[in-house]
Amino acid sequence: MKREILTDGGGVPLSVSVDGANRHDKAMLEETLMSVQVVPKDPGQPQNLCLDKAFDAHDVPGTVEQYGAVAHVRRRGEEIDDKRTIPGYRARRWVVERTHSWMNRYRALLIRWEKKKANYLGLLYLACALITFKAAGIFG
Repeated sequence: MKREILTDGGGVPLSVSVDGANRHDKAMLEETLMSVQVVPKDPGQPQNLCLDKAFDAHDVPGTVEQYGAVAHVRRRGEEIDDKRTIPGYRARRWVVERTHSWMNRYRALLIRWEKKKANYLGLLYLACALITFKAAGIFG
């Protein structure tokens, strides 16, 4: 089972979608964008969406623009060139990787035991809620 998680700049989950592991990432893009429940701070300004090479397709920017965002897709080799030319360059992908690491701390998500998609999605929502509460400082 593949999970697609959209986060804000601090790694707090904004959207979750689940599908089979045999589907390509870009097939889940529209479902993930549709499930975002957060209202942007400035609705007039387009939101930025950083994507990896899996979303390097001709139809992705149009899909992202329909939801009021601007797609930033890293092409093959761009990150290596930036590391060579920009001193102290750090990739922005670590925010998403950190959120996936936080999700993997919950054993039921790391090793999927549920057979039904709805049960797994419920556990994902619970983990996202716990991560959000911890980031807000509610649990201390």
